[in-house]
Amino acid sequence: MVLLHALFEHAAGYALFVVKEVEEIGMLLPQVEDCVLNIGKFNGMVSLAAFFPFKSAQAALDNINAISEGVVHADLKLFLETNLPIGGKKKAMLGVGDAKIGGALQEELGLAIQTGGVVAEILRGVRLHFHSLVKGLTAQAASKAQLGLGHSYSRAKVKFNVNRSDNMIIQSIALLDQLDKDINTFSMRVREWYGYHFPELIKIVTDNSTYCKMAQLIGNRKELSEESLESMEEVVMDSAKAQSILEASRSSMGMDISPIDLINIERFSNRVVSLAAYRLELQEYLHSKMGQVAPNLAALIGDVVGARLISHAGSLTNLAKYPASTVQILGAEKALFRALKTRGNTPKYGLIFHSTFIGRAAAKNKGRISRYLANKCTIASRIDAFSDVPTCVFGDKLRDQVEERLSFYETGEAPRKNLDVMKEAVIQAGEVAAEIKIKLAKKEKKRRKREKKLAALSTGDGEEEVGDANGEAEATENGEEKKKKKKQAVVQMEEEAPAAENGDTPAKKKKKRKSEAMEVEPVAEEAPETPQSEKKKKRKKKD
Repeated sequence: MVLLHALFEHAAGYALFVVKEVEEIGMLLPQVEDCVLNIGKFNGMVSLAAFFPFKSAQAALDNINAISEGVVHADLKLFLETNLPIGGKKKAMLGVGDAKIGGALQEELGLAIQTGGVVAEILRGVRLHFHSLVKGLTAQAASKAQLGLGHSYSRAKVKFNVNRSDNMIIQSIALLDQLDKDINTFSMRVREWYGYHFPELIKIVTDNSTYCKMAQLIGNRKELSEESLESMEEVVMDSAKAQSILEASRSSMGMDISPIDLINIERFSNRVVSLAAYRLELQEYLHSKMGQVAPNLAALIGDVVGARLISHAGSLTNLAKYPASTVQILGAEKALFRALKTRGNTPKYGLIFHSTFIGRAAAKNKGRISRYLANKCTIASRIDAFSDVPTCVFGDKLRDQVEERLSFYETGEAPRKNLDVMKEAVIQAGEVAAEIKIKLAKKEKKRRKREKKLAALSTGDGEEEVGDANGEAEATENGEEKKKKKKQAVVQMEEEAPAAENGDTPAKKKKKRKSEAMEVEPVAEEAPETPQSEKKKKRKKKD
């Protein structure tokens, strides 16, 4: 007799259900599908054996991450070992929804696992009536737990997404292509619009952005004079062109233009010029981003072509998983399927055609060099995707190999072996990686020192405030002590004054006491002056 248990993973915890009458249920599968919707009938088929609630949201996230990766978490293992009857006459069989976690449980605990069929239908019913099957769990609490776990799981996946840097490259190359189209369209509109007034400028200035700058600079051609030759030379970068523009403006066959129309043309051409400037900034951004994410691919085939390959593949990891034959025709899928359908010749290259290597090769060697280049691109993308410290050493070496292969096709000079080139690249890459790690360690040390200094300064300010308060208190205490000492010295001098009139000895004692007072307290020098003046007054009165 087989005793079937069904394991259900919920956002609130793990639940283990006992399935009654397994053999009958297995035979009547359509009836099971009907009974799933009715809670009364479903309770007769399934009963709750044990429930293990998650202690916190972090514990729930850890368990769900382990299940999604096909790993048996410690909580799940303890739960099954505690509640699943392994020994006895009845053999225990565990039904799970995911075959991946089922295989892991079979290896870990040695259980008989069943997936699909009746187990899938039972788990569907459990998912539908879970809040009714577990006591103390309401539908609202279950939905809140699912929502919270869903948000935290999604945040964790986005946070640890290895392709998050690729997304910036994909968006920037898409925007770059769109800007190229827009700038071209807008420039043609400026040419048509300003061509009514100055048609000869179109043949003299062929570049789109330069034409827009000239239209913005010239304005009304009738106002153009020799004073504006220098400014035109700065834009055109050619004195002969600037002179020819000046001469053409004097004998132009264009129509006159009103100031309002001219203002609108200038505004529109200003927008086109600003778009062209932004495109250059975006290209610099793409260059820096490719140097961080895929330096070897960028060094081998260029920033723009490498970014287009990543964008077409979806991510750098996907590109690294592609074989060289796929990379070779990436971007030429329509031509490939058309050739397969019509039984014609398949394309030799896709996006990699835009690299300089294929353009430099002879017509008979284009297919050979594209195949070789696709092979090197695959190697470079795999190094970029799975290396810890990004360096462009391998990309430079692979580029040198493609150059040698080109020269071999042209001159017959034998290229170096791949093994020797890769050995050199590994040594150089190790040295560069060590230098980068040292620089990163120095930056980390500097950052820690700054944090310590800031912490010390913040604590030092508090200590200074406390020290200032203590200093003020000590100063007040010292002042009070000095005042007391002065009062005592005055009282002693007044007491010794009558004794000084009777004999010399008290005077000597007085002098001794004065000297002692001077040695002990130098601050009390001014105090004896008042008693001496009082003595002189008394003596004068007696005389």
